Amino acid sequence: MQAADASGGMAAVLGLDADAVAKAIEGTGIVIANDNAPGQVVVTGPLAAMPTATEKLKAAGAKRVIPLKVSGAFHSPAMKAVAPKLAEAIRATPFHPLKYPVIANVDAQVHTNSSDFVTLLEKQVHSPVQWVASVRRAAGEGATTFIEFGAGNVLTGLVKRILPDARTANVSDPATLKEALDLVRQDPHREPG
Repeated sequence: MQAADASGGMAAVLGLDADAVAKAIEGTGIVIANDNAPGQVVVTGPLAAMPTATEKLKAAGAKRVIPLKVSGAFHSPAMKAVAPKLAEAIRATPFHPLKYPVIANVDAQVHTNSSDFVTLLEKQVHSPVQWVASVRRAAGEGATTFIEFGAGNVLTGLVKRILPDARTANVSDPATLKEALDLVRQDPHREPG
């Protein structure tokens, strides 16, 4: 992605849903990069277009538009140039059959075939992250517990904004892994095994 045009940027839009953001930025050259949670959307595109988009977003009722410290317009059409090389690298990676279905955040659909991920990951580099739709899809498929792996708890917080009744945990060390496993074991919807 570093090989793509670095003149782009991103900004977090607070206080508007994705439909309102899309309507406000129409015709600016800026697009939605991430639908993170109700009232939190990230936009992306050429840096030169950000001031106009920011004005339109504020006029549409955004509480804040916060520029993000990034080196490019990620999850935007500007990244299409890197998609073929990314796909080539992904194709060189062995994929094993999936043991469990996976919801891809590029389309919020359930995938059961690991070969789907070459195309899905290539598309993800230049397409918006459908986090809200993906979390709602997981809930629709029966998920009640969501576990985030890695430092921080940004995704856990977003899940709680999307599904306030969801059970969540963050795993960043052995102690939090134990806590998460205990939470999964206590899940009344968990299948035995």
